[in-house]
Amino acid sequence: MKDRIKTVTIIGLGVIGGSYAMALKKLGYTVYGADCDEETVKKAIERGIADDAATTADGFVPISDLVVIALYPKLVEGELARIAPLLKEGAILTDVAGIKSHFTEKIESLLPEGTDFVFAHPMAGREKKGIDYADDSVFKGANFIITPSPKNRKESLDEIERLAREMGFRNVMRLTPEEHDRVIAFVSQLPHAIAVALVNSDDRKFDTPRFVGDSYRDLTRIANINEKLWSELFLGNKQNLLSSIKEFEKCLDVIKTALENDDKETLEGEFVRATKRRTEFNKEL
Repeated sequence: MKDRIKTVTIIGLGVIGGSYAMALKKLGYTVYGADCDEETVKKAIERGIADDAATTADGFVPISDLVVIALYPKLVEGELARIAPLLKEGAILTDVAGIKSHFTEKIESLLPEGTDFVFAHPMAGREKKGIDYADDSVFKGANFIITPSPKNRKESLDEIERLAREMGFRNVMRLTPEEHDRVIAFVSQLPHAIAVALVNSDDRKFDTPRFVGDSYRDLTRIANINEKLWSELFLGNKQNLLSSIKEFEKCLDVIKTALENDDKETLEGEFVRATKRRTEFNKEL
């Protein structure tokens, strides 16, 4: 793979972009970084996260075999439009956005002839934001989703998949953009919605932190949330997330009704069903 990709530019040096830079630099790639925040750029250079960095990617894009746009979904299109004239012939681009189907066609319409954009989603990260929390270890054993387009070259798809495996991702899957957004609504966005609702439902009658156990800590860890990013992800995948919330409400209503009716048999049945499913899930980990 390194015969094709030797130089990488990462635009956006937050948690994911910074972690990408760390991972790829350790693998021996030449890594350049760009971020609009001057302090972030300074940290990337001082800490050796990138070989060089600047507040724009203009000086790096023309010499890069791969460009990773690690920005919020709504910013990807604008940044691509800006750097498109600078891309070298044969360059591959990719992203890290958590929603796909809403912008795939727009992105592809901006690509110069001879370049290829492989849409991807690393299923890893942290609740914190910014380069200070970048850590390439979050990729080890994590999942990675590629959403191929009919316009993608097979070799480009294969190279992004190999790159993900080199970075430590365990499962690399290919889904359509629509399939991606449906499954992400359930496995990622719904859990965040539940965690936020659970924390916000605390009536504060007690000093809650003094009484919590592992169950509350585990369920609410992801309630420490980047409000700007996740509000964009929720609204960008609105219909799929609403469908997941409605299905969750149905299952919660089964428990609620069983409680109202002192229905021990139904409660036990729901617990047995959940335990069985979670056990099956553990086998896949």
